[in-house]
Amino acid sequence: MFDDQKFLTRGVENEIPSWLINLMWHIVLTMEVEGKDCLQVFTLTKTPTGQHIIHEQEQPPYRYELDVPCDDAIDAKVFVIDDLTHSTMLLAEEY
Repeated sequence: MFDDQKFLTRGVENEIPSWLINLMWHIVLTMEVEGKDCLQVFTLTKTPTGQHIIHEQEQPPYRYELDVPCDDAIDAKVFVIDDLTHSTMLLAEEY
């Protein structure tokens, strides 16, 4: 799952810094869990020093948090959805 072709919506391309897009793909691809849910959720929050990232899935339950120092942090909720033929990263409001 999440190993096929990857797509981004216009919202992600326009709102999310490219380093953060790459990091979120990396987090999904390297997560250590018995099974990956077809829906991955990222909650992105600005902090005084950079970007706070919460990555979650519903089944099986999984949660990972990370702080990254940066100057271009954003507040957003991002979904990564896999439909077994391709994966799409989109902003929550684009769903």
